[in-house]
Amino acid sequence: MRRDGPRRLRAFALAFALALAAPLAAADHDVDPAIAIAVRTLDRLDAGEYQAIVDTLTPQAQAAIDADGLARVWTALPAQLGAAQGRGEPTLATRGPLRVVTIPLRHAQGTLNAIVALDAQDRIAGLQLQPTAAVAAPAPAAPAGVREQPFAVGNGERALPGTLSLPAGAGPFPAVVLVHGSGPQDRDQTLGPNRPFLDIAHGLAARGIAVLRYDKRSRARPQDYAHGDFGVDAETTDDAVAALAALRATPGIDPERVFVFGHSLGAMLAPRIAARAPGSAGAILFASPSRPLLDVLVEQVAAMAARDGTVSAAERDAIARLEAGIARLRAGEDVPAAEAPLGQSSTYWRSIEAVDPVADAHALGKPLLVLHGGRDIQVTDADWRGWQRALAQSPRVRLQAYPALSHLGIAGEGPGSPADYEAAGHVDATLLDDVANWIKGHGHE
Repeated sequence: MRRDGPRRLRAFALAFALALAAPLAAADHDVDPAIAIAVRTLDRLDAGEYQAIVDTLTPQAQAAIDADGLARVWTALPAQLGAAQGRGEPTLATRGPLRVVTIPLRHAQGTLNAIVALDAQDRIAGLQLQPTAAVAAPAPAAPAGVREQPFAVGNGERALPGTLSLPAGAGPFPAVVLVHGSGPQDRDQTLGPNRPFLDIAHGLAARGIAVLRYDKRSRARPQDYAHGDFGVDAETTDDAVAALAALRATPGIDPERVFVFGHSLGAMLAPRIAARAPGSAGAILFASPSRPLLDVLVEQVAAMAARDGTVSAAERDAIARLEAGIARLRAGEDVPAAEAPLGQSSTYWRSIEAVDPVADAHALGKPLLVLHGGRDIQVTDADWRGWQRALAQSPRVRLQAYPALSHLGIAGEGPGSPADYEAAGHVDATLLDDVANWIKGHGHE
């Protein structure tokens, strides 16, 4: 039995997801009939009644989930996590129009959550398996002199909640807008026990830079994607552009020195965001792919599968299915969500494929700071070499690598590994110094 089962499942969690009807957030409620439906669904999975489950899904969910897919995922769990050892207590949550039941599934080598989302008619709108993750420690207080205040990105009911961190003094201050990586992230970009965006906000504010961070739309308002057919601009770009405009209009902020600071997917989009935001001063890219994101995804999955020195038949099959889905997308085919990478729509992936971060960086014509962690296992040295080849000769670009830093900007030792995401730490002070000094040396061009 493999000892690294929980970590392997974390790496393949998105690939093994049955469906993602909406990003979830916990909330306590009284016992509800939804719990009985969720428990019965798990009983049917245990009994191999996969088609019976499919028959209970909403039409939209049926388009993404089939009986064969359910069987593949459910029967693969013992190989990943060892023998089943019972279930934990169900909890009920609400997210937009959905009621969501979460039931821990205990196995010999780890625990994961079965998540069942139900619509107003008690039909199953989403069914997903998620690895459990370490819980972030309580958020630390802001550094001495740093002030924090609520900040809304957008207007009306579609506005996104955020926080503006301000340095001591009256300003006007240079500022950055933080743009998240993939997934339904909160404003701190909480990942396991770490809050990298909180670290960046507090660290830069203590160094004289105002920072705006906000909950990503897929986290705060998943109902805005109920139609299921959206692109990366609706997910990320448009809100970041709105955030830059709102921040530039805020008293105490220098409107000529407001920058985009993107991480991972947000970094890949940062030149696009800066180009579309009138008056933006430039962009900071940390852990940004320089290659097509689908190519990076295949590399990530293959590397995780081979990390223990062997690649199982199930892992080879998962990689082959991923590559086949990508080939179909690139051939112009509309691929069902169940067969597409990470269960996302063809529309979404085509919007991602249309992003060329290197070309966007060349075309921007504004200052760029490109940062890379040498222990990053997601955006690797291959991407860093791509940025070096493309931009090393540009006088408006600074490229800086940090050999000891992970994908989250946290220092560690030895080769990067999935354990980096489970170990509590803080974004490196040297990186924050470099960012603050670079911002203070640049203004609107």
